[in-house]
Amino acid sequence: MELLLLCLKIFFARIADVTLGTIKTNYIVKGKTLFAGVIAFFEVFIWFLVVKEALNTDIQSMWIVISYSAGYATGTILGTYISKTFINSLISVEVITSKASAENIAKIRQEGFGVSVVNAEKGLNNTKNNILFITLNSRNLEDLKRIIRHVDKEAFMVVNESKIVQNGFIK
Repeated sequence: MELLLLCLKIFFARIADVTLGTIKTNYIVKGKTLFAGVIAFFEVFIWFLVVKEALNTDIQSMWIVISYSAGYATGTILGTYISKTFINSLISVEVITSKASAENIAKIRQEGFGVSVVNAEKGLNNTKNNILFITLNSRNLEDLKRIIRHVDKEAFMVVNESKIVQNGFIK
């Protein structure tokens, strides 16, 4: 019974500290260092307590190691899910398409996306293309991808996270 309680304590504490660590990393990348620092305090506080508990026990069992590792893996998955779901970020999408007619651009704009269009050439046969530049909240990416696929199934799309965006229209 004592082993089971220790393993559960270690498992759930690792989930908590690794989830916080994953979220902290997301905020660091976004340049929100003060918030990341506060999260880091609690992350390491929990980590220290769980490591101390795991190493200072007289119980010798592989289940402790398994609980520690499983909590780490679960925390990574949970932290990634929370970051993607709840931490909004700005992303920039570049779409290269030969089907950027005024009507198709209007469809994208009617859905609420700001679009900048640049003329381009492609390949050896000089096929006329356009590059669409769209900045949006990451939560709206699937909507944009659906629209782009409807307009041009063969469009080339690149998505990058934007650290700083100034001015413009963002959905």
